[in-house]
Amino acid sequence: MAAELRLPSSMTPAQKREYVDQLMKVLGLNKVANTVVGDAKKRGLSGGEKKRLSLGCELVGSPPLIFLDEPTTGLDAPGAEKVMRTLHSLAASGQTVVASIHQPRSSIWSMFDDLVLLHDGRVVYSGPAGDEVLQHFAQLGYPCPPHHNPAEFVADLVSPESNMEGKADGVQESGRERVDRLVHAWRQKGQHKAPVTSQSKPAMASSEDRTKASTDEARPNISWWRQFKLLAQRSWRQATRDKHTHTHTHTHTHTHALIFGCIFNRMGRSQSSIQDRLGLLQVAAINTAMSSLIKTLNVFPRERLIVNRERAKHSYTTAPYLAAKLLAELPLGAVFPLLFGTVVYPLTGLNPNPKRFLSFLGVITLESFASSALGLSIGAAAPSTESAVALGPAVMLVFIVFGGYYVNADNVPRVLKVLPKTSLIKQAFEALVVNEFRGATFEPDAEGKGMTTGQQVLSWLSFGNTSIRTKLSSQARILAFFYVTTFAILSANKPKFQELKDPAVEVVEEDSKLHKPQGA
Repeated sequence: MAAELRLPSSMTPAQKREYVDQLMKVLGLNKVANTVVGDAKKRGLSGGEKKRLSLGCELVGSPPLIFLDEPTTGLDAPGAEKVMRTLHSLAASGQTVVASIHQPRSSIWSMFDDLVLLHDGRVVYSGPAGDEVLQHFAQLGYPCPPHHNPAEFVADLVSPESNMEGKADGVQESGRERVDRLVHAWRQKGQHKAPVTSQSKPAMASSEDRTKASTDEARPNISWWRQFKLLAQRSWRQATRDKHTHTHTHTHTHTHALIFGCIFNRMGRSQSSIQDRLGLLQVAAINTAMSSLIKTLNVFPRERLIVNRERAKHSYTTAPYLAAKLLAELPLGAVFPLLFGTVVYPLTGLNPNPKRFLSFLGVITLESFASSALGLSIGAAAPSTESAVALGPAVMLVFIVFGGYYVNADNVPRVLKVLPKTSLIKQAFEALVVNEFRGATFEPDAEGKGMTTGQQVLSWLSFGNTSIRTKLSSQARILAFFYVTTFAILSANKPKFQELKDPAVEVVEEDSKLHKPQGA
């Protein structure tokens, strides 16, 4: 997928396949070529293999610089060494590899060509790795003990909390004093280097050239349609392969349908059945919305992390990604509300007219889509999966309160009138009630009183002047609003990076600040 998205469109499929095969050979992934990556639900690649796979996705397109943050974290010793040997071979082939690493084993230490040793952002040493760094510290009175891992030695040396003797040239010193002394010694050594002058400053491109280069770099290598097609295929695979989630949702939906079917089994035409019908339609609307919302909130925020990384590499833009995701998930999103309606409708004895049954299915299916769209908006805005799962039900609770059953829309304060109109629960519940009660008749109570027609029930709920088509249109508008909101949030939350500045310009700016006259 990374090769399809990032390699030039001028390359043929065979060339891309050859490129991928060669890259897998370099990374040592040939033996697991047909193995799924795996996750917490399904076992797949090992930790080291996942690290190398992630590295391979970054290597597509042959970037001139590879920067890795602790690539050996979480790996055992053999896995860490395999990852570092892969990086070493890449560096030997001409690519620049920069990696942050903490206390590597001696075999990994020997692979580094250059070393930058830091403490609290201050440089303690910068230069060739190996014997040179040990000689530097030995000259300052800190020789590395025999048969000692050099990486552990230098890490302890620049740590104020380490248990080293803290003694140099016969003078006792604390860990903080030792680190300050080492930083000062390196600064003094650096002063002997030639200063950067305006004559030696490299030529800088104009702002217009930099803007043009940035624009060209930010454009994906393939067309919008090609992006959409590839992302739709991937989204469909992700949706269909998540059998654990589908099984859980199927069980949850089927169980709720059976429970509701048993509670509201074969409702009659008495006055009490009016309340039963309203209760059933309300819980059906709530259950459909909550099931779709929670399913989306548990998946989308995690997927967003991968999407942000890929967008940062300009593999694709937001529009084809979101369009592909929606298209791929719509069929599966319709399965569960249809299953729920097919089970609960005949068990509860709702209006037996086939058209009414199809209308029932259509209303809850559209509501499921709208609730999923709400989940996408919340998942795009929330910083994590946990916060999204916490925020989603809170928003849905407001929609439930103004869902048409607990609060009559005519009695809502003017300042809150917008909430019933934006409540997807309200639109679905009202459509379901109109579908069930319009044209229906009921038996009066023992005293000959009560509501005997469905129109009386609709008027009592302030639903008398509405229609199913109107409510479906309202649901469609809510659906479109949340899709547009999701797109706007994803577009606004694009990955941001600090602008790189020319070192020579920074030196000149620093010098100008130091020599700036007082009061200027």
